[in-house]
Amino acid sequence: MIGKLTGTLAERNPPQVVVDCNGVGYEVDVPMSTFYNLPHTGERVSLLTHFVVREDAQILYGFGTHEERAAFRQLIKISGIGPRMALGVLSGLSVGELAQIVTLQDAGRLVKIPGIGKKTAERLLLELKGKLGADLALPAHAATDAQADILQALIALGYSDKEASAALKALPKDASVSDGIKLALRALAK
Repeated sequence: MIGKLTGTLAERNPPQVVVDCNGVGYEVDVPMSTFYNLPHTGERVSLLTHFVVREDAQILYGFGTHEERAAFRQLIKISGIGPRMALGVLSGLSVGELAQIVTLQDAGRLVKIPGIGKKTAERLLLELKGKLGADLALPAHAATDAQADILQALIALGYSDKEASAALKALPKDASVSDGIKLALRALAK
């Protein structure tokens, strides 16, 4: 298996790049998040890869970070999600945003990605729940951490994921954990 490529960036044709490794050019499909962070053509590049062998093709997928590759591998484990769709998800969302969407169970943001319908979005949320943990942590924003803590507190108090998510959406984005829990409990009591 090919786990990493290091060489010269020979071509950039979104979403595909060619990496020249000592005279051998590897075609690599990359998510747009990785594509935008690549150096200029002719410069040195290093990509983590995932190699897919099918009956009709052998395809290399490249990623700029370990988190992107780990998220890609989690996505392709889901029934009905192939490498192309996983690449589309990672092109439309950062790993942190995907983790946040899964934590908040926000299917609305997923359906905005081309190729993702309501049922696929719900399957993604269900299958990824609890799998985007320490390796794919939420961004270090205080508001995001506070929202995740509020959501977990409401679920621990016995509210369903759906009820907790609905209450969380009604809260101000900058609410602290304690204030957010109080406001959410008031909203849920009505």
